[in-house]
Amino acid sequence: MALTALDFQQARVKQVLFKSRLRSVLYGVRAAEPSLFVLSENPLSQWVAAYLKPSYGPRPEVASIERLLRQTLDTGQALVRQHQRGEMDQARQGLEQIERLATEIDGLLTAIEKSS
Repeated sequence: MALTALDFQQARVKQVLFKSRLRSVLYGVRAAEPSLFVLSENPLSQWVAAYLKPSYGPRPEVASIERLLRQTLDTGQALVRQHQRGEMDQARQGLEQIERLATEIDGLLTAIEKSS
């Protein structure tokens, strides 16, 4: 079953949600929940497993998205640890890494979306 533009938009919203939650942690608005960095509990990862893999699983972009998502979660967790050690400015500057990874994921989602 081919995914619609709305399906891909949902994936992008899930990615923004993660970035927003991480930013809130790094700016002291909320505490870091351990589940924030668990791949199986990440909304975008769940979307990939439930929607993207069944339709486009063999495509190399899907494996790349999964790899980048793991890297995003690992990087986010490292930034939170940095923040907890009192390195607030460095942790906040690290959000640029998260943004770069998100841009790569978005590009891959767009490539899949345009090919369907």
